[in-house]
This record gives sequence, C-alpha cells and structure tokens, in this order.
Amino acid sequence: MPPSNAGLPGAPRLPVAGWGRYPRGTAEVWRPEKLSELRAALAAAAKPVLARGLGRAYGDAALNDGGSLLDLTRLNRMLAFDPQSASLRCEAGVTFAEVLETFVPRGFFPPVTPGTKFVTLGGALAADIHGKNHHRDSSISKHVVGFDLMGPEGEIKRCSREENSDLFWATLGGMGLTGVIVELELKLKHIESAYLEYESLALPDIDRVLEIFADYDRRYEYSVAWVDCAAGTKKLGRSIAMFANFASADRLRRQITDRPLILEARRPLKIPFDLPQFALNPRTIRAFNALYYFLHRRGTRDSLVDLERFFYPLDRLGNWNRLYGRRGFAQYQCVVPLAEGRAGLIELLEELKRSGIASGLAVLKQFGPQQGMLSFPIPGYTLAMDFAVQDGLGELMERFDRVVLKYGGRVYFAKDAFARAETVCQMYPNLEQWRAIKLSADPRRIFSSRLSRRLAIDPGAGER
Repeated sequence: MPPSNAGLPGAPRLPVAGWGRYPRGTAEVWRPEKLSELRAALAAAAKPVLARGLGRAYGDAALNDGGSLLDLTRLNRMLAFDPQSASLRCEAGVTFAEVLETFVPRGFFPPVTPGTKFVTLGGALAADIHGKNHHRDSSISKHVVGFDLMGPEGEIKRCSREENSDLFWATLGGMGLTGVIVELELKLKHIESAYLEYESLALPDIDRVLEIFADYDRRYEYSVAWVDCAAGTKKLGRSIAMFANFASADRLRRQITDRPLILEARRPLKIPFDLPQFALNPRTIRAFNALYYFLHRRGTRDSLVDLERFFYPLDRLGNWNRLYGRRGFAQYQCVVPLAEGRAGLIELLEELKRSGIASGLAVLKQFGPQQGMLSFPIPGYTLAMDFAVQDGLGELMERFDRVVLKYGGRVYFAKDAFARAETVCQMYPNLEQWRAIKLSADPRRIFSSRLSRRLAIDPGAGER
C-alpha cells in the first residue's frame, strides 16, 4: 500500500533525538525491509523524508520534525566480498560493528572508521566520516568504489567517479539530502592483527602538540590527542597525544597470542541512570582532567593495544551519553586551516576559558587533503569539544563560529546543533554548486531534515 498525503501508512509517530539527546523532536518512523517498500514510500511521499541509520549524529542531522524518517537498519545484508581487491558490496544499513565482526578475523578492517562502531555505512557516506588517519588516508569517500542512490520517484542511479559523478560527490557529505543510499561498494584494508603498536606522549601546551603532530604524523597511520581544555593559561592546550600503527602478526606471536586476528568479546557496561546535572560542572571537570593528565604523564612507548580500545574506547560504555544528564549534550567540532591552525586553536581555547563553561571531553586531530562538495575536512586541525547542554551554551557556540570563520574554517554538520545559516554559507563555498545538483536529483525537494531547514542548506526543501 503506497503512502498517502497523511504520511507513511502504519508508521508510528515517535520521539526522536540524536546521540547528544539535544535537540529532541518527533517524526513518523518507518522501517522498510525491502527495496520495494522503500520505493513505494518515496514515490508517493507528500511530506519531507529523510533516511536514518542508527542515529549517531549528535545534533539534528537525522531529525525531521513534521515529516518522516526511513529507518534503514533492516536493509543490512552483506551481498558480496572479493578478498583479492578487498571490496565489500553491501546494503546501507550494515554497521561498522558488523563489518568488524565479519572481516577482522579474515584479516580486513575498514579503511576509515569513526570513534564508534555503531554507525551504518550509509550514514558514514552521508556524513563522509573521517577518522584518526585522515592526515594519510582522507575520509571514507576516498575508499568508496560506488553506491546506488534511490531518488524521489523510487528510481535508482549508480553513482561513482565515472558515472553520475556530480551526484556521487554531492551525496558524499550531503547528509542524506540528495536521496537514499541503498547499496554501496567499499574497499577494506588488509591487516595482519587486531592489535596496534601504540605510543602516547604527555605534552605541556598547544605549541608542543602541533610540533609533535608535524613529526609523528609522518611515522604513524593513526593519531589523536586528548586535550585538557580546563588547564591554566600557561598550560593552554596541554594534551595526551596518541599514535598507532597496526602490528604485524609476528610481533603478536612473540608477545601476546598465536591468534592475532581474534579478540575476546566484551560486553559493554551500561549506565543505569542519567547523571545529575550538577555532577558535570567546571570544578569536577577540571579535577577529572588534571587527574587524567597526571595518570598519563609518563606516556607509553612500544606498547600493544587492541583495536577496540584504541578506536572505540567510549563504546565500552554502551550509553555514555547519559553521563551528561537529561538535558543532553552538544559537541562543537570545527576545523581550522593549517596555516592559521595555531592562532585559531588558541583563540578558541581562550574563548572557552572566558566563558566559564567547561568541556567534558575534547580531542584534536590533523586533517589532510579532501574531496567532496560538502565534506567537512580541509587540510588543518580539527578540535571537537563536548558540552552538557546549559544556559549560555548557544552564545558560546556563536562566538566559536565567529572565530572559526575568521580563520577560514568550518563546522561539522554531523555534530552541529547551534550554527546559523548565514555562517554556514560562508564556511562552505561549494554550497551553491551542491544546491544545483540537489535540485536536479530531487526536483520535488522531498529530502529534508531539521538541520537542512535550520541552516537553509537547501532553501525551500520540506515546504508543502
């Protein structure tokens, strides 16, 4: 039965939020199990429609108030794998967790992975996710062979660098606004073990952090720094920097195990209640950061760590978003170009200190070259800071945006909850080109989200 003007038949209206649990909304949520069901829904859609995976975008990128959400988690079949080319063909609802479970024991790993394995591959392409290896391997779009995109009338187009290339680059990073990714082909990477050779360094300030990045990023495939945003002025930006390369099987046989590709299964811990709002205040966050830095001050060299601990440390707490209380949390993630990186990062950290608001978690990475019309990365430094939702947070985010814009940077759509349309249009110079491709692919403008309407990414989309 096709959907009617009243929405999708049998689809319940449910409360919906992103991983940050802020903002919240409602939408009709429908879970198709077949392409035929998805095609029928899109062909007769009379309300704004948006595909959704596991909802791990932090803000409102996967919200669609007044419209419909197409939950694609049941379209999660793995269709083919070629071990010679390491090419995986699968439906968009397949998750990183499922890829890891299936292919790590066979000696393969995703070429790029976010900080959680509970993300669908379709969602990863829509956000053009990056990882700790962007300085070497770019974002996931570099490793996508192609994908099938379902348009508003249920038609499917094959998109690659050679076929429908404009739509290919508009969809990677296009936040689900050009159509529904239903199937994709992705090249995995070969690994000899499920462990990494790991090194960490305690660094006293932001200058030392950037100096170490410039040196170590040539030697390590993966790099990231935890940043103490609560440190005093003389220690501004002090960090624990972490670097890793996948270990060889021979090293593991000598030191750990003769089964280098097998990891012991771990059951994630659960937080049974929302932390009280007062628990995360500037004083407790400052104390935690000081303790964390003290415990890691000696650094680590020539160590081995399993991939779960290195890539997905927060996944060990299955619902860690409850640590920020019932009001939820927001993440501010920006990138500042390399040439302006030091000045931009210092100004952001100083702005944060003046605000009196504390960041519960902050990480810094270096980006390399990037393609994509609306892809977030540019060569530079990306800083991500988590904040409990509280009075004055929106004003702080607005001040951050002014700093980032001043230095020629941009914010990340998959994390944003506060940016303004006039700011974003200056940050993304390819936006007009993207809009033309979007209009050609979706002339009825049925693909829309709360984020796209808030930021006027596609003016007129979702209006009925």
